[in-house]
Amino acid sequence: MKKLLIGLTLAISAAGYVHAEGDAAAGQQKAAVCAACHGASGVSAVAQWPNLAGQHSSYLFKQITEIRDGARNVPEMAGIVDNLSDQDVRDIAAYYSQQPANVGQANEELALQGRDLYRAGDVARGIPACTACHLPNGKGNAPAAFPEVSGQHTTYTINQLNAFRSGERDNDPAGMMRGIAEKMTDADIEAVAEYMFGLHGTNR
Repeated sequence: MKKLLIGLTLAISAAGYVHAEGDAAAGQQKAAVCAACHGASGVSAVAQWPNLAGQHSSYLFKQITEIRDGARNVPEMAGIVDNLSDQDVRDIAAYYSQQPANVGQANEELALQGRDLYRAGDVARGIPACTACHLPNGKGNAPAAFPEVSGQHTTYTINQLNAFRSGERDNDPAGMMRGIAEKMTDADIEAVAEYMFGLHGTNR
């Protein structure tokens, strides 16, 4: 477990900070095409699409440019971001980062099952606490471009953890999410995703 935590620390350092300042007003106009899936203000009405509202601009910049450049495979985004410049992406990221984050209403029983794993991990199975990167309140780490997970749709989070576990998604720094997700059961993933959904950016 100690080696795993050291690895996470090194990965956080290696992730670096993406300087992704942009013009939010310009980004609002440029994000018009995004509204069909992600909602006008970045809160998606469909749980399989991520909420972008309140997300760190550094994380959004990383993900959008990696989708554009082929480092992250999201077939549904094909053709949508292909012609965006880095400045376009910065502007869009700035716009969404300034929108009020989603407030999820989690299933309490299931969320409680995920709480301990999120907060403390599972030493015996080599699973670190999610708080190491995403913080106790789910607000993430902007300098490291680690996402805010508070209020994120449960379905989306489950899908992404499954994608990391299978290796289908592989744009995580130093493979750390893949290394964690492959140790998680379906029940673990569902419970942690539900807990994240109901965090509300607090320490509940």
